[in-house]
Amino acid sequence: MSTSKIDPGALRTAIAVIAGGIAVILDSTIVSVALHELSIDLGAGVGTIQWVSTAYLLALGVVIPTVGWLQGRLGAKRLWTAALVLFLLGSVLCSLAWSAPSLIAFRVVQGLGGGAMIPLMTTMIMQATAERDRGRMMSVVALPIAAGPILGPVIGGLILGAGDWRWLFLVNVPLCLIGLVLAARLIPADVPGRRGRLDLVGLALLSPALVALLWGLSNVSGDGGFAHPDVLVPLAGGAALLVAFVLWALRRRGAALVDLEVLRSRSTWAATALMFLSGASLYGAMLLLPLYWQQLRGMTALGAGLLLIPQGVGSLLSRPAAVHLLERLSARWVSVLGFVLVGVATVPFALAGAHTGIGALMAALFVRGLGLGMVMIPLMTAAFVGLEREQVPHASIVTRIAQQVGGSAGVALLAVILATSAAGTGSLTEAFDRAFWWTVGFTGVAVLLSFVLPGRARAAEPQPELAGARS
Repeated sequence: MSTSKIDPGALRTAIAVIAGGIAVILDSTIVSVALHELSIDLGAGVGTIQWVSTAYLLALGVVIPTVGWLQGRLGAKRLWTAALVLFLLGSVLCSLAWSAPSLIAFRVVQGLGGGAMIPLMTTMIMQATAERDRGRMMSVVALPIAAGPILGPVIGGLILGAGDWRWLFLVNVPLCLIGLVLAARLIPADVPGRRGRLDLVGLALLSPALVALLWGLSNVSGDGGFAHPDVLVPLAGGAALLVAFVLWALRRRGAALVDLEVLRSRSTWAATALMFLSGASLYGAMLLLPLYWQQLRGMTALGAGLLLIPQGVGSLLSRPAAVHLLERLSARWVSVLGFVLVGVATVPFALAGAHTGIGALMAALFVRGLGLGMVMIPLMTAAFVGLEREQVPHASIVTRIAQQVGGSAGVALLAVILATSAAGTGSLTEAFDRAFWWTVGFTGVAVLLSFVLPGRARAAEPQPELAGARS
């Protein structure tokens, strides 16, 4: 899709932000394929090495709610640069780790930088772009956001096949350095916005709530599933804190750490709910697919990564069609079509066994990738329809939290379904079939919820103050 109509300043900001953010996007899944190798090389058990992923996830939960306030205090460019430097530092330290505890600690550093960058990336691009141009801009932004998590295991498998696990982190170094240079050159200096006091009560409620929820969900794969105290206690505590934050934020309105007034927009809350479901479908399936190829089909980590390439290719190729359809139809129908493709293309895996033809499954993965790439553009566009400039950071945080928690919930639920089904039936094939049917169910709910999105394309009035402004 041509980007010639987009404001050049907004396009430069998007290019700089995406160049720096691609490392963080890839990092969300690239390390997942290396847990076995890390366990052997660092001499740690699976329970310990799992914290390499969990610690990163919890660090994200701590920092994401603060991004709106930090942007108001520091300005977007300063915050972006600082977060990118922190992520770069964490990546270098991870590559130098000498033990499991040191690697876990350095992953926290990575997570603190990445947690600030992920919602800020969307905020900066949306605030720089006029509403009428956001659909076209999403064709640029959604490409790495949709493809990154899908390509992560592929790249991770290739790196592990060719070299040491330390390169999983060193690969971030050139990407971050390029991002820093482009940020310095292309992102205009901005004036910090809101300088109000930090909502300490909101911070004390929301960050622990997210950490508790993510921690509880990450423990589900252990013995006892959802019934284990390590799962029940954090989930119950996190839910209680989250409810308390919602009540507090509704009373504080614009002075809250995250202004939940943005959810009064039907388009924003529907997009947020769909981001939750897309996170469950995307990250949940990214747990199942490599395991299917490795456990049921006997593939290596590299082989499993290579077999996931068609899904990444499909995600890359669907971008122009999604933008074309969004401009001529609506966010509603593009989202419906995307989720239908994801669901239909997952069905072959729900019917597959240990000897199903690989060619047919790779074709299904390609179609699944088309759907995943397609749904991101309408959701990311609809989430910001009609919002004021100062509301954009809050919408970015809300949608990011929804996707993060949705992804963790999807992984946790599918891990339990896979384990309990395998134990109950004694058949790994039936266990995978059942887990994939649940993934199809996630997408079915998303199809229905997509009908809440705007039913026809909105012709937004020109907003030169957004196109020319930066934050």
